[in-house]
Amino acid sequence: MNVALRGLSVLVGGTTVAIALSTQALATPAQNASASVKTVYSCSQKVTAKHYSCFAERRSDLGFTSKATLDASPQALPSGYGPANLQSAYKLPSSSAGSGQRIYIVDAYDDPNAESDLAAYRAQYGLAACTTANGCFQKLNQNGATSPLPVGDTGWAGEISLDLDMASAICPNCGITLIEANDPSDNLFAAVKKATDLGAKFVSMSWGGAEAGSEPSYDAQYFKTSGVVYTASTGDSGYSAGVIYPATGASVVAVGGTSLNTSTNTRGWTESVWSGAGSGCSGSVAKPSWQSGISACTRRATSDVSAVADPATGVAVYQTYGGSGWAVYGGTSASAPIIASVYALNGAPAAADKPASEPYAHTGNLFDVTTGSNGTCSPTTLCKGGAGWDGPTGLGTPNGTAAFKAGSGGGGNTVTVTNPGNKTGTVGTATSLQITASDSGGLPLTYTATGLPTGLSISSSGLISGTPSAAGTFTVTVTATDSTNASGSATFTWTISGGGGGGSCSGQKLLNPGFESGAASWTQTAGVINTDGAHKRTGVGYAWLDGYGTTHTDSISQSVTIPAGCAASLTYYLYISSSEGTSTAYDKLTVTVNGTTVQSFSNINKGTGYVARSVSLSSYAGKTVAIKWTGTEDSSVATSFFVDDTALTLS
Repeated sequence: MNVALRGLSVLVGGTTVAIALSTQALATPAQNASASVKTVYSCSQKVTAKHYSCFAERRSDLGFTSKATLDASPQALPSGYGPANLQSAYKLPSSSAGSGQRIYIVDAYDDPNAESDLAAYRAQYGLAACTTANGCFQKLNQNGATSPLPVGDTGWAGEISLDLDMASAICPNCGITLIEANDPSDNLFAAVKKATDLGAKFVSMSWGGAEAGSEPSYDAQYFKTSGVVYTASTGDSGYSAGVIYPATGASVVAVGGTSLNTSTNTRGWTESVWSGAGSGCSGSVAKPSWQSGISACTRRATSDVSAVADPATGVAVYQTYGGSGWAVYGGTSASAPIIASVYALNGAPAAADKPASEPYAHTGNLFDVTTGSNGTCSPTTLCKGGAGWDGPTGLGTPNGTAAFKAGSGGGGNTVTVTNPGNKTGTVGTATSLQITASDSGGLPLTYTATGLPTGLSISSSGLISGTPSAAGTFTVTVTATDSTNASGSATFTWTISGGGGGGSCSGQKLLNPGFESGAASWTQTAGVINTDGAHKRTGVGYAWLDGYGTTHTDSISQSVTIPAGCAASLTYYLYISSSEGTSTAYDKLTVTVNGTTVQSFSNINKGTGYVARSVSLSSYAGKTVAIKWTGTEDSSVATSFFVDDTALTLS
């Protein structure tokens, strides 16, 4: 994936410029908006295959101001907007929200001064310390370990400082994990995947490159389809440069940019389109359902939302590796961590939440940006600010946090249930039927049903299953409801004929055996069963136990009745991926039947793909058995146990 950006190639080195500060420094961005603003890119903008650029821009006309210079003037403040300004502009509950959440920042190369620079930023603005010692701050390599770290790079260090400072400004109560990729290649995506593997719920990516047609495969390999907030910058080169991936990712929140200025209006601020913000239509990523109302693109459109990015109205950043203190930064590298942190103020998303859809369901909880442009285009909505959605700023900027939380505010969604048509069945013969529906806002749905045949029930995810126990014709109505209480229904008949009982020694007894209907019919610990296809053997569903690299226990289970006189065999496929060695069993997986262990595995059995496993359960004939897979992980180094394509076959 190449990146085609503005015609400037600068790698910021250690050259610094000291400037004097006045007590009016806090207003510097607005005051300089009409002045001669000069910027340099923080990291190299070379155009090569598989190379991604960060989108941090530093005000070179203002230079750096040392901490000593600032401290010498007790009344002075750093140039650029600080936490209080940003929290005021976006009406955020930053002082009271976000506790217990952790924001993951993914960048390239090492910034050896990241923690100390972060400490200086937070101290300047009276924010609580966020250090390795108190557990708030972590710095990891792309494999999730604290060492070895990549080589240092003074340019990407500016990006890192900007990202860490923006996360602190918006969510000072959040923890921060910085994951440093070895270089700005596909290793960045490997670092994103590692963040997800470590349990990240909020991942910020202030970098990207031009689309190359392989984006859907990258989406499948590196991103979860639900339950994780991924934010990405749309770029700093306006409409003409084309769209940027991963901002065009199917599960990613694409973050554009604005110019932010103080005002005497009720809000106290005004915003317009920043001329550098990227926008446009993806050439390869399908349009998500929540963008169905955007007619300007037949595929994925960017942006979704936005925040301040204009260096002329930029933010204060503290940087000493490649810099000498306080500087003013901008670029959509500022807006991406801002939006990730706004999501974090709401708390972690649920496993089924699709965070990118949430602003589309709650547009009334955003500041609409209606003026300015980032180029010339047709239709003009792709490059010009206007009422509702536009390319450079998406739906707008945060007005509090309600637009970034599933089920909050908004309304007016349409839920459409697909009618499965009339069904038939037989008394004593197990059956299942997956009900499907769509929500115009892209929100998760909960299913209920009335009039089901005796012996059948419906799960909250829409799977009807069970064994009919009475003959007759039943009128069934299934209803799907989203978190705004919008609902839709479908009605059909289900005719059950008499049968000879359910004692046949044939067939497969587990329900939803390949997890294609998510967690339906299974009991699981939170988040184990997935349908994103990332680690599937077949289909899209699979179970993922452990993989946290900390003390953890995961399990999945299902109860089945094995008829008397039948032979029974449990089969399944197991893939063990581990960073542990193969000499000692640290992390373990056990398979139990009614609490008795029938198989066990560990990191010693790790491999590169799925392996078929089986065990006879014939001795349990005539009994109802609880089959359970349990993964236990010790205190360090991750092991993931993937299970797919289960079956309990009678003969």
